[in-house]
Amino acid sequence: MNALAGKSIVLGVTGGIAAFKAASVASLLVQAGAQVDVVMTQAAHEFIQPLTFSAITHRPVHSDAFVPWVGEHSGHVTLAETADLVLIVPATANTIARLALGLADDMIGLVALSTDAPILVAPAMEHRMFHHPATQTHIETLKRRGAEFVGPETGRLASGAEGDGRLASPERIVEAARGILARTDVLRGTTVVVTAGGTREPLDPVRYIGNRSSGRMGFEVARAARDAGADVLLISGPASLPPPDGLTIINVETANEMEKAVKHAVETADVLIMAAAVSDFRSEAPSSEKMKKTAGANYLDVRLVRNPDIVAEVARPGLLKIGFAAETNDLLKNAFGKVASKGLAMAVANDAASTIGSHESTATFLFADGRTVALPKMSKVCLADEIIRAVSLLLSDAPRHES
Repeated sequence: MNALAGKSIVLGVTGGIAAFKAASVASLLVQAGAQVDVVMTQAAHEFIQPLTFSAITHRPVHSDAFVPWVGEHSGHVTLAETADLVLIVPATANTIARLALGLADDMIGLVALSTDAPILVAPAMEHRMFHHPATQTHIETLKRRGAEFVGPETGRLASGAEGDGRLASPERIVEAARGILARTDVLRGTTVVVTAGGTREPLDPVRYIGNRSSGRMGFEVARAARDAGADVLLISGPASLPPPDGLTIINVETANEMEKAVKHAVETADVLIMAAAVSDFRSEAPSSEKMKKTAGANYLDVRLVRNPDIVAEVARPGLLKIGFAAETNDLLKNAFGKVASKGLAMAVANDAASTIGSHESTATFLFADGRTVALPKMSKVCLADEIIRAVSLLLSDAPRHES
């Protein structure tokens, strides 16, 4: 399940203030089981020393393109041939320009020109530099050649200004690398709609009915479907986490908004995976003004009405529907009831209290034919991969939608 284990990754470090964060990226990759060869530009030495990386990776750091080749190691040629991924962290405006122009007078340029491995670029620079037409043109050139990008993010920059030139977090960069190396073609040509997050049903302009969903499970399912080669549309309610990169995303707030988005999206989809925690009820008449406490009134009466059961109401022939059953009691009984009543091909059943907002889950797959598959406790990353694996098997027996 760990796509990074045993992989050879060339980590290119360039001369930006964010170079110190590349050490965290190297550490996370090594902890995940990858072999990491660090290549540094001369400018990168001004910000961080090679010893830092050699101590983390237990491998030599490469900076000089003119070091003699020794034995079976042929410098940049060997690094390029053995790499499963080339990762540039941080990628300055200068390095992005040099990669786009195909310059090969340093080790990063030599490796990039010599490799058949995918290239992942994590930009970091001042926001005006990032938005300069020259930088954007170079980025588009690299994307057309197949390079992929993660970030930058918006936040405080080295200058003290706020802008969208901040290096993506090490965790996000490593997840992007893992996603590239985990890709398969099992869902190639398949369109998957995934819902995620919670919904917020307004009581007044500042209050709402909601739940503790972080969006993590739905985001991981969308990521896993993307990595399996599917075209993914993510419909997300409010969430506390950033969504995966490389997806088409529709943001919604309420259950009614999610219902409308889902019904439109599944018209041309093969699979619907309802991982969102949709509120069961909403206020019948939300107040247009903030509700205030009234002297002597110890109670507030709010009349709630049922929200639509989105997955049950979507019934297009040929659509494979996967639902989630987060229960607090009689887990399997209640989950099987949802499989039948909602027309699901599979339900993912788990304990609501221990799962919502958590990084891990203990789940059971329940199928329409009565089969059950109990899974051990695992991270939601791994559970999402298992869900998509089950979906691919179900699709092999299901009629496909013809658009």
